[in-house]
Amino acid sequence: MNHKRTIDHDRRKLEWLQPLLGQKHLVDIDRFVIADIGKLKAEQASPATANRYLALIRAILRRAVFEWEWLTKPPRIHLYKEPSRRIRWLTVDQVRTLLDELLPHQRDAVLFALATGLRHANVAGLKWEQVDMTRRTAWLFADQVKNGEELHVSLNDTALDVLKRRRGKHKDYVFTYRNKPIKRFNTRAWYKAMKRAGIENFRWHDLRHTWASWLVQQGVPLYSVQEMGGWKTHKMVRRYAHLSPSVNLVNACKIDDVLGDFKDDH
Repeated sequence: MNHKRTIDHDRRKLEWLQPLLGQKHLVDIDRFVIADIGKLKAEQASPATANRYLALIRAILRRAVFEWEWLTKPPRIHLYKEPSRRIRWLTVDQVRTLLDELLPHQRDAVLFALATGLRHANVAGLKWEQVDMTRRTAWLFADQVKNGEELHVSLNDTALDVLKRRRGKHKDYVFTYRNKPIKRFNTRAWYKAMKRAGIENFRWHDLRHTWASWLVQQGVPLYSVQEMGGWKTHKMVRRYAHLSPSVNLVNACKIDDVLGDFKDDH
């Protein structure tokens, strides 16, 4: 499902690039041509969007060099500098308000996402064959995970409660609506519920940020959050480090045991 969505996104990018590059030979696509394309897209949309197009061009040209051997050297492509995106997460009270506004199938999906940290596509596409309620685990196959590695998910009590409510509603998929698999949860009903709950500037993916933020605030080490969330490197998880000041304070105070004898020496 993630793979198909990526292909669809790339296809739309290529359709936009066709009038600009379709009549050019590969050897004529140099860094100046690419820079002009990036500037055009940045003016039409944003630097971040332009970077997605530039990254696609770069991937194609690198393949033309290293796999197809149609070129001898790829042109240098400079991406725009993007500001770090602010982590958006909800408080427990905000989540409680939101849950009261959601339809039952959406409410279950939100609770499951908050309990497991799974991405939208993994929640929507979860099948019963991937769940073992006795062993309290679910698993995602490598082609379903962003980092390309299988992920085993420990099912806490909240996740199990959701699964028990969903059991028997569909023979294959866990989350369904009117006996059909759900392609997306962020529908018009989702946005209306968000508005009624008074929550702004919040995407479905921010439920994953909320899950990680809550774990860090509860003192769960970053390396554990990384493993549970299926992040390949620690860089993405470091964004939540500032949310654990109490834990850091406990660790910082341990040096007092060493310096205690010096506090009154002045």
